Amino acid sequence: MNSTDLIAVAVLVALFWLYRNLDSIKEFINEQFFDDDPALGVNSSGSRDLAEVLRENDKNYLVLFGSQTGTAEDYAKKFGKELTARFQLRVMVADLENYDFESLNDLPDNMPVTFVISTYGEGDFPDGSVNFEQFLNELDEGDDALNSLRFSIFGLGNTTYEFFDGAARKALDKLQAAGANLIGRLGEGDDGAGTTDEDYMTWKEETIDLLQKELDLQEDENKDYQPSFNFTQLNEITEKTSLGEPSKQYLPSETLQYNAEGKQRGPFDLNQPFIAPIIESHELFESPERNCIHTEFDISGSEITYETGDHLAIWPSNSNETVAQFLKVFQLNPDEIFDLKAKDSTMKLPFLSPTTIGAVVRYYLEITGPISRQSLGLLVNYAPASIKDHIVKLSKDKDLFATELLKPKYNLADALLSLNNGEPWNNVPWLLLIEMLPKLLPRYYSISSSSLSEPNTIHATSIVENTANNITGINTTGVTTNLLRHISLSRSNNKFSEIEQMPVHYDLNGPRNLFTDSHLPIHVRHSTFRLPKNSNVPVIMIGPGTGVAPFRGFIRERYAQVTKQNIDLTTLGKMILFYGSRDNNDYLYKDEWIEYGNILQDKFEIDVALSRVQEKKVYVQHRIMERKSEITDLLNKGAHIYVCGDAGRMAKDVQRSIVTILSETKNITESEAQEIVKAMKVAGKYQEDIW
Repeated sequence: MNSTDLIAVAVLVALFWLYRNLDSIKEFINEQFFDDDPALGVNSSGSRDLAEVLRENDKNYLVLFGSQTGTAEDYAKKFGKELTARFQLRVMVADLENYDFESLNDLPDNMPVTFVISTYGEGDFPDGSVNFEQFLNELDEGDDALNSLRFSIFGLGNTTYEFFDGAARKALDKLQAAGANLIGRLGEGDDGAGTTDEDYMTWKEETIDLLQKELDLQEDENKDYQPSFNFTQLNEITEKTSLGEPSKQYLPSETLQYNAEGKQRGPFDLNQPFIAPIIESHELFESPERNCIHTEFDISGSEITYETGDHLAIWPSNSNETVAQFLKVFQLNPDEIFDLKAKDSTMKLPFLSPTTIGAVVRYYLEITGPISRQSLGLLVNYAPASIKDHIVKLSKDKDLFATELLKPKYNLADALLSLNNGEPWNNVPWLLLIEMLPKLLPRYYSISSSSLSEPNTIHATSIVENTANNITGINTTGVTTNLLRHISLSRSNNKFSEIEQMPVHYDLNGPRNLFTDSHLPIHVRHSTFRLPKNSNVPVIMIGPGTGVAPFRGFIRERYAQVTKQNIDLTTLGKMILFYGSRDNNDYLYKDEWIEYGNILQDKFEIDVALSRVQEKKVYVQHRIMERKSEITDLLNKGAHIYVCGDAGRMAKDVQRSIVTILSETKNITESEAQEIVKAMKVAGKYQEDIW
């Protein structure tokens, strides 16, 4: 046998060995290169072909989500988990961002697909779902390109916006026009009414009933919780162990990349934030009862850029008090070290692993949100025997649930302690809590600075949520706003008594002292909330309370155009700001407006509604109506309208005022005036940044 023959035999032997050990090799690769990172481990083959990935992983049901802030992802996972638990379906839950859709009509065995899609802004798809939107737009209506597709769909939106659930409705129309077959009805969760969870529950129950009949599904008699992850307890913390780091790049085992200025390199986004120093933080209110914090983050040298009108994402942590309460109710040891491995290669880990229970509860789980009826239902089997019947009743009766648990604004831990007379729930599996609770996500704030005026700093303006709860006696506190206040007070040497009086407190040093000396993780989310490109277009801004934040940025932009770029004042359009506050104690940035007015002269005017300084309350919509002639004149000159703040009442009242003005001054019906406003929104001439 010559050398060539020997090489050929060796190659054949090697190929045979690879074939026999393929599964072991794939498992090793996943463990080494994917499972350590929660952003990886999903579709480890790297294919973007849906049908191919589903066949490779032997799936028979698909759930696709498009999520802007994580809520749609959370509901998609809940839906997939329930299908798996009840019917033993092999469900793949996937982000629309990660796949192409040319094979959507060729799924294995014509498997059904459930879409869970949130709406961002005025009827837009989430940022990560742009490729899916493009696919839908390129479909030819009536050509039956998706005639084999059976689908259900749940949308998340807010009825205070003009185009409620716009993304899900667009997806539904496009899919049906291409021949796809809808199972059931479009589900629509309304965050504006605060009914998203109940809307989902109603839609889910209807849809699962239909799926059960259509697919002839047999419900599994064993309904015990089956975890999606393998849990391994560890004995020591290493450089690979997460103690709450916001992303893998900040672990000691990783090598951070730095630029020439010694700042960490990006890109910085929802997967990896920038640890930004806070260089200025102070109280804006003069009232001792309420607080509003002005915070400035230094982004110099970080390669982060923003545009005036963008949003700042601040990554929070849970407070010491809420962490202690959570650990108490479930009898958890915060120092326990563990590792997770996904049982399903198409799943990703919910957070960095290995880690500790304490780190997960403080940095990775949303433990302060309101308890949901679905979550309570998942805990029925682990309820103490003495209250189990009542828990079952609460989980099935939405009115009783609303009265006993939603009205008091309980979070999960508070609710369970209240139901069990202050005693813990000892038997709830830790892995169930991990899968049941949503991730702790960044909070978004309208940037109150101008990229032209201060390109190296980002300003945020935040009212501190600290509301007394007369039912429970436990204050309702905002996670991020109280953190920002704690940082602000810690920067002043004489604020110790105020810190002690705070309802909640935080570990300001962060994991491995990552946040020491007033640092927090941040990233920028780009927005369409923009000044007109033509600076001679008039601008009408309406922003009571912290709704004034982006308008401070807008006005500082114009201020910088005059003071830095020497733009002629006569070429600028007029800017009117309708601002509202309770009284002079919470009149935000009141000294600054005078300075802006001195420079911008008659090109800037602020009209203030102090609602509580007279017997009859006066709000921004009243000020608008008082100046309807001037508003009409500005609209005739092509003025853009911007509204920022409360979506529940203020935004509706403002729009109603604009509709009334258009109706009266143009001598048209209110419905015709409403169509004008809708057309302005479509054209970007009436923009809202509301919540």
